[in-house]
Amino acid sequence: MRDAREEWYDAATRVKVTIADVTDAAQRLAAGHLCGPASAHFLAEHLAAAALLGAEMSEEDETLILQMKCSGPLGGVTVECTAAGTLRGYTEKKTLDEFDGLGVFDPRRIVGERQYQATRSVPGRIISQGVAATLGGYLTQSLQRNAEIRVEAAVSDSVEVLEARGVLVEAMPDSAVPRASALVPRGLKLAGASRNILRKLGCPNAELKRTTPLSFACRCSPERAAAMLAALSPEERKAMPPSVAVTCHMCGRTFEVRS
Repeated sequence: MRDAREEWYDAATRVKVTIADVTDAAQRLAAGHLCGPASAHFLAEHLAAAALLGAEMSEEDETLILQMKCSGPLGGVTVECTAAGTLRGYTEKKTLDEFDGLGVFDPRRIVGERQYQATRSVPGRIISQGVAATLGGYLTQSLQRNAEIRVEAAVSDSVEVLEARGVLVEAMPDSAVPRASALVPRGLKLAGASRNILRKLGCPNAELKRTTPLSFACRCSPERAAAMLAALSPEERKAMPPSVAVTCHMCGRTFEVRS
């Protein structure tokens, strides 16, 4: 499984399991933003989370934006998943000198206090929006779902994204499982085949219902960059140099545009 989202259902326990891998997309974005290993780690984790939450989208042009604001030096993360399975996003800080290149770090020191906001929308209309202190809290409090989410990422000191995966476990309303979180063992590792993960979750006979390819993609383009400059006043454009570098904050691509 590589850059895909799988949706499984175990009829015996009436539990739905969604597994997502976003390793390649995370690598593309980390490279595009010139991330250090620490920020690449959190970018990868949150891309996996957005891919999991994006399984709920039902309209063709729907988008899910997951934002995490935090008090720590990272500043926050914004990631996006579309109904087509495309992903993009960024961290507020790209490099963290105090943590980069030191191998294992304490995530709490980088993030501090955090708050999540998840927004599902189509052009011109917000479908739903929720705020919570944790991803799990968004599921249980904002969505009132008996569900648990886990994400994990492994990034080398040379900023190679070795793994970026996540799992979302949800007990259906008619399930006998009182708490979905009880199905997810502490220290669960998401590497390996999906069947091995399902076995660890107590759903060995789950059936695969849908697979969605996932990939990095951004809507930025030279034409959009030029249109942004064209919207400026004549005075503002006159003060600019003949050629301007416009960088997309969502993917890190830079376009040279004549002003």
